Amino acid sequence: MAKIDRNYNEPHQSLHRKVFDILENNILSGVYKPGDCLSEPKISEELGVSRTPVREAFRQLEHEGLVAYTPNRGVVVRGFSEEDITDIYKIRLMIEGMTARRAAENITPVQLEGLKETIELEEFYTNKEDVKQLAKLDSHFHEIIYIASGSRFLTKTLKTFHHYVGNTRSISLSNPERAKKSYSEHRGIFEAIQSKDREMAEILMEQHIRNANKYIENRKQQSREK
Repeated sequence: MAKIDRNYNEPHQSLHRKVFDILENNILSGVYKPGDCLSEPKISEELGVSRTPVREAFRQLEHEGLVAYTPNRGVVVRGFSEEDITDIYKIRLMIEGMTARRAAENITPVQLEGLKETIELEEFYTNKEDVKQLAKLDSHFHEIIYIASGSRFLTKTLKTFHHYVGNTRSISLSNPERAKKSYSEHRGIFEAIQSKDREMAEILMEQHIRNANKYIENRKQQSREK
């Protein structure tokens, strides 16, 4: 891990947040595996910060359910199980269609233009098979729709869920056929929202989440059979 480049006049809360973001990303991306022990002194040294922001980041990670304090072992990574990921997709399936419906009703011209630009970039990077950029654009596409729904609760909930399945999403988009399919599904959702077709936006979003979940489930099944 690279040391945090920090200004010593910056607020302590900001430093704590930087440490949390790095550790959270390492857990979600698989750098830290479930069962790994996180050492406060080691991480403090690696990031070039005192132990206090690391300790506070650990507390927040525990609150998020990503780590747990275990007797005689300290802070242990929990991460997400296959069942957790399945549950997240099930919850997204129940509410993300409604979010797309509301976005079709409430989206602003600026948000619609942002969605259009994202789709155009997705097409470009799908053809280049650039998984890193596609993962970023996928997040941005959904985030615009969440915000356009006008619901702070839905936006916060779905942004969190979408962040938690980031590693799974990147694995999915690394498959060229799934990436092309995902782009096609996104374009259909965009066109429905652009046309203010609430019903179609909801239907296509639900199908998109269902297809993403189906792909992940098929990969898990193939892994078990090997």
